[in-house]
Amino acid sequence: MTDSTFKRFVEVGRVVLLKSGPFAGKIAVIAEIIDHNRAIIDGPTTGVPRQSFPYRHLTLTPIALTKLPRGAGSGVILKQLDKEGTVAKWESSTWAKKRAAMEKRRSLNDFERFSVMVAKKQRRDVVRKSLAKA
Repeated sequence: MTDSTFKRFVEVGRVVLLKSGPFAGKIAVIAEIIDHNRAIIDGPTTGVPRQSFPYRHLTLTPIALTKLPRGAGSGVILKQLDKEGTVAKWESSTWAKKRAAMEKRRSLNDFERFSVMVAKKQRRDVVRKSLAKA
């Protein structure tokens, strides 16, 4: 039997990113699997309350908590998250950095967008001149 290249399984302890609802963009942990469509998630460090959530509104991340018991309470999940430094792992991931940059870009006002455009033009001009010299 060959090993699968698929690594992100729906499992207890899997860190997930919420795609919709009032907590969209926050991470949580799968605490219990209800059925093929839903799981109980909990995000004690990100403010996501313990709730049933459909898989179609979740994105599985490559991060998972090790040896988390099924149906673990918020306290156990919080201790495990702190022990393994999971939130720090997420914040340092490329995925989270791209999301943060995109969110920052979306929140710019008109003048800030103009400043970014001017800075890009200046950078482009410096690069063009240095390439012309070489």
